[in-house]
Amino acid sequence: QVQLVESGGGLVQAGGSLRLSCVVSRRTFSRFAMGWFRQAPGKERDFVAAISWSGGNTYYADSVKGRFTISRDNAKNTVYLQMNSLKPEDTAVYYCAAGLTIATITTDFGSWGQGTQVTVSS
Repeated sequence: QVQLVESGGGLVQAGGSLRLSCVVSRRTFSRFAMGWFRQAPGKERDFVAAISWSGGNTYYADSVKGRFTISRDNAKNTVYLQMNSLKPEDTAVYYCAAGLTIATITTDFGSWGQGTQVTVSS
């Protein structure tokens, strides 16, 4: 069983930055592709960013390109999401997910964290 625990969410003003972290319980973390998704109230869970097991490939949603950066530290079993130039429309619960291959859809990820709230005030 893979457990994922997100942290780093909070309240920030528009234009500010936050860094989310997700620690994965499994020693085989380095074999997993990782992703970040977000879900705003009343909306579907949307793709934000993903990274391959090696860190060599990354994908981003168009809405966050140039503002968000996904990275990972396999020695620490941790994936990060650096979020800069935050906008009110970035407000959502952010989830990290683990999968076998890098992907952009929720069904390609088999394990999920509990989520962390990010609120961006205008």
